[in-house]
Amino acid sequence: MKIAATAPFISLSSFSVILLLSLLSPAYSQQAQPIDPNDPNNLRPTTQTNSLLSIEGGERLMKEAEAAVSAQNYALAAKKLQEARQVYNQLSNFYQDLNSSFSGIDIRVSDSQRQKALLSAQKRDEATYQLALVHRAQNQPELAVPLLIQIIKSQNPTRDLGKKAYQQLFELGFVDTPYPRQGGSTSQK
Repeated sequence: MKIAATAPFISLSSFSVILLLSLLSPAYSQQAQPIDPNDPNNLRPTTQTNSLLSIEGGERLMKEAEAAVSAQNYALAAKKLQEARQVYNQLSNFYQDLNSSFSGIDIRVSDSQRQKALLSAQKRDEATYQLALVHRAQNQPELAVPLLIQIIKSQNPTRDLGKKAYQQLFELGFVDTPYPRQGGSTSQK
């Protein structure tokens, strides 16, 4: 008997919930509308300073890593530097892809994307160098060595960051020939 008495109550409360949801659904559906990129009334910012996938996003991660190093929290610093490396690497790859796509079509767009790809790659290598230093501070040369070699491949051993990376390899004892040679000569004899 109690079951029969509660059945109308459940159906009435269910009806109330359904009615409430149907009244609210237009408000929710308005908020969940996807952005139409072809809509001329759709105004978006031209820069993505709040986005993690931006030069600024990578710089924020680098600053957080620097603060962690200052506090000698090397685990957090390594995490932030790894995240910064990933952001810069993705940016560099994306900009390079855009550069390739516009090559031969619009030199202005292509060159702009090439410059952004180079900047992102430079910042990636700087983050990689800082990460290698953090691994050295943690007495983990096995993690630092591959990063330093990546920098040399990317930067070239003649550029400043490439020279610094090679010097770190020399200090670690991974290589035994100093570079650049004393006297400034870099050619073979």
